[in-house]
Amino acid sequence: MDSDLFSRRRAERFAQLLDEANGGRRHHVRSRADDQLAALVAVARQVSADPPTVEVDPGFRTGLRAMLLATAEREGIGAPAAGQPEPAGQRSAVGAGQRGFLPAVTARRARARGAILIGVAAGAIAVSGISAASENAVPGDALYGMKRSTERAQLALASSDLSRGQLFLDFARTRLGEADVLRGDRLGFAAVLDDMDSDTRQGVRLLTTTAVQRADPAGLDAVDTFLAGQRRAVGGLIDGAGRAERERVRGSLALLEAIRERSDALRAAIGCGLPAPAASDALGPTPGTCPGDR
Repeated sequence: MDSDLFSRRRAERFAQLLDEANGGRRHHVRSRADDQLAALVAVARQVSADPPTVEVDPGFRTGLRAMLLATAEREGIGAPAAGQPEPAGQRSAVGAGQRGFLPAVTARRARARGAILIGVAAGAIAVSGISAASENAVPGDALYGMKRSTERAQLALASSDLSRGQLFLDFARTRLGEADVLRGDRLGFAAVLDDMDSDTRQGVRLLTTTAVQRADPAGLDAVDTFLAGQRRAVGGLIDGAGRAERERVRGSLALLEAIRERSDALRAAIGCGLPAPAASDALGPTPGTCPGDR
């Protein structure tokens, strides 16, 4: 529960938003996390309104139950409130000297924590179920909006810029698969490649910035791994494509080449100990040139 999403304040705000979405009392407050949490709330509402006809994997269900039970024990959910008698079984298991040190959880606090657990469970099941139901959807399909909502929810769940950057690159790969399905649909094909390039830029910017800030090429390794597969797959879209589609694909290939050059330059800058660049662009920090003596 130490990650950014599951900090106590964000989790309690998520529970409030779920309650409001289901017709509960409005709290008339706003958090900086509302924009990110709104994607999770939207997914939960969509699943409630139109549950996907997908069976949850038994292993996932078992793991989720274990996580919830462990969280309930850690957070003290179900512990008796101050002044309330303990059940006989607990009274015999805990000495009188230790009884006063048990967590005193008020009824309101217990309900709030229960709502948080339910919200986390609903979000996890929603992401799992919708992902399975809509993973093959393309623009124009009924489930495509759910597919993109699930991606936004995954970004909200990510706890660092490094993991968010890797997610954006995963989404770029997904857009590439959609473009392959949409060959022959000139407008749809170009629109998906636009989204692919946008996801690519956002992911690369996050990863290169993280690499420079930490002086650690791990983020650049993720970029290079992405490029190795993506350049070949994007180039494959040219085969059998019309003239306009070929030109659009070449634009994406040019972007990938620019990213390769940026990654190489940043790797060299980190290797020779240059300070973090102050300037940046759509691909992240713009490095200087290493001095000859380095």
